[in-house]
Order: sequence, then C-alpha cells, then structure tokens
Amino acid sequence: MNDRLKGKTAVITGGNSGIGLATAKEFALQGAQIVLLARSQEKLDQAISQIGHGAMGYIGDVNDLDSIRSLYDNAAKKFDKVDIVFASAGVVAPTMLDDTDDEMFSKISDVNFKGAFFSVKYALPYLSKGASVVLVSSCLDEMGMEGISVYNATKAAVRSLARSFTPELIKVGARVNVLSPGPIETPIHVNRGLSEEEAAEVWQMFAGKLPAGRVGRSEEMAKVALFLASDDSSFMFGSEIQADGGMNQVRWEN
Repeated sequence: MNDRLKGKTAVITGGNSGIGLATAKEFALQGAQIVLLARSQEKLDQAISQIGHGAMGYIGDVNDLDSIRSLYDNAAKKFDKVDIVFASAGVVAPTMLDDTDDEMFSKISDVNFKGAFFSVKYALPYLSKGASVVLVSSCLDEMGMEGISVYNATKAAVRSLARSFTPELIKVGARVNVLSPGPIETPIHVNRGLSEEEAAEVWQMFAGKLPAGRVGRSEEMAKVALFLASDDSSFMFGSEIQADGGMNQVRWEN
C-alpha cells in the first residue's frame, strides 16, 4: 500500500540528487508532502519534476543557517507542522592529513556535521508529536580509512547526534534515528571532480570488497529511510541502521 506516510509533511535536505532524491520520491509515493531545500532554482525545478505529487521547495544551503531556519518557517506556515526530517545533505572530499587545510576541513564539517545539527535545531519548534527525524551518516562512522579522516569523523559526529538529541526530542514527542549507507552509486564522486570513468572504477573497487558483490542503489536506501520515517520503526530511539552491503560487518575480498 502507498499510504504509509499519508498526511505527513517531510522536509528533506540534499534532496536534489542521490539518496535524498530517491527518498523524496519514495516518501511522495507513500503519501507525504515533500518540502525540499536545494541550492539553486535549476536543481530545485529538476528535483520537483522528478518527484511530482505536489512536491515543493525553497532555495538555500545547509551552510547558510538562515536558509535552514527559513525553510522550516515556510514549511510550517504552509502545512502547520513538520512530521519528518530527512537530513541527507553531505559532501565527501578525500584528503590526506598533511594536505588538509582549514578551508577544506571547514567545507566538509560545515556541511556534514554543522548542517545536520542545525537541520534538527531549526525543526524543533515545528515537529509534530510522533515526528521522525532521520540523519544520514555512513558505515564509515565506525571505520578508519586513510585519506578520509575528516569525512569519517563528521559522520561519526552525526551518528553521535542521534544519541544526544533523543532526550530532547522526546520532550516534544519526536524520535531521531540514523541511516548509515555503505557505498551507494550516486553522483557524489562526479560531484567532487572525477570523470564518469573514474567514478565507475571507484564503485567497482568497492563492489569487490562487499559481501553483496555490488554497490548499493539509492532506491534501496530510500526503502530503509521509509522504515525509519514511518511508524513501523516506532520503538527505535537514537538507533542506527547500517545498510552497507556488509562493508562494516565482514572483511571481504572477492
């Protein structure tokens, strides 16, 4: 049945591509009213056309705290409440320790960690009783890996937020949990400057290290997000689902 989110308003950051876009489509199919935050009118228009079902959105960036605040203000004015927050805006920029400068550190941490933090803070006044907040981390939040220390640390911080936010969100009757994907075929590597061929090589490399034998699809993550956003996960508080093809559970070389 396509009514698991009927009557609910879902605010999504990072919803114009990858996991965020797939999740927006899934939530819309399940009856939710979708409200996106996108960095340009072009990206917003493209996403809305793909989502359909009356999806709407606003221009902004999780780096711009005023635009996050405005996103929730506008969503609440139009729909009275916010039932679901899906905070999926994120960047990855591999960099070795001795090559990491302040600008690069801030770029990654401001989007991945600070953006997630304030995406919940500014939602707080508008969360309905029974609301579900879903933060997107990564299976790398528990792993060490050369050349990606800042990214991994920000994702570990996001995982930690769900634990510490839980007692505060309970006060308004809301829950917060974490979706931690493994390697998922999204535009993330092309967005950081790799060619299509180079990105394909990265995905192939990961596929050989996964018990699943392949990288994941954004649509698969959207199904997990639906579970966390819906009442099906009503007994989950501050928890994490690692949907990672076995990456963080099994050391595998195919």
